[in-house]
Amino acid sequence: MFLIAVSLSAIQPSAAQDAAPSEYQVKAACIYNFTKFVEWPPEAFPDLSSPFVIGVIGEDPFNGELQRAVQNKDVCGRRFLVRHLRNADQAGSCQILFVSRSERKSMGDILAAVSTLPVLTISETDRFVQSGGIINFLIEQNKVRFEINAAAAKKAGLKVSSKLLNLGRRYERSP
Repeated sequence: MFLIAVSLSAIQPSAAQDAAPSEYQVKAACIYNFTKFVEWPPEAFPDLSSPFVIGVIGEDPFNGELQRAVQNKDVCGRRFLVRHLRNADQAGSCQILFVSRSERKSMGDILAAVSTLPVLTISETDRFVQSGGIINFLIEQNKVRFEINAAAAKKAGLKVSSKLLNLGRRYERSP
C-alpha cells in the first residue's frame, strides 16, 4: 500500500484534479518508484552519469504517461530516458524493460535475451513471472497490484529491497 501511495503522489496534477489517476498513470508511477527499491550493479550503467533507460518493447500502452512520470526526476543522481525498442537485441542497453502484451508470442525469447543481464523486466501479461520475468502488474478489485519473482531478479544481478518484496505478491517456484 505504501508503494501505491508513493506512486500516486508522484503523478503530476492534471487539469481535472479530482479525477482518479488512470491505470497507466499508476503503472508509470510504480515503474519510477521501483527504481528506488532496486539496486543495480555498477556495470549496469556505462558511467556514473548515465541515465536509467526504460525500454518499452512492443505496443506502448502508456500513451505518454511513462515519460510524464519520470520527467525531470532522478534517483541516485540518475535521470531517466524512455526508449521504444524494436527487438530484444536492443534491451541490453536498458536498466528497465517493459514488455508489452503485444509481445506475448515472443515473450520467452525476450526474457531469454536479458535473463542474465542487469535488466528489471516488467509486464502486465499472464504468466510473466512464471516465465522468468521479474515484475508483473495485476488488476485486483480495480486496483493496480504486482507480483515479483525474486529468483529472476537475483539471476539478473539485481538486489530487490525487502520493502518492495513485502509489497508485492511473491512468486516462488514450486519444488
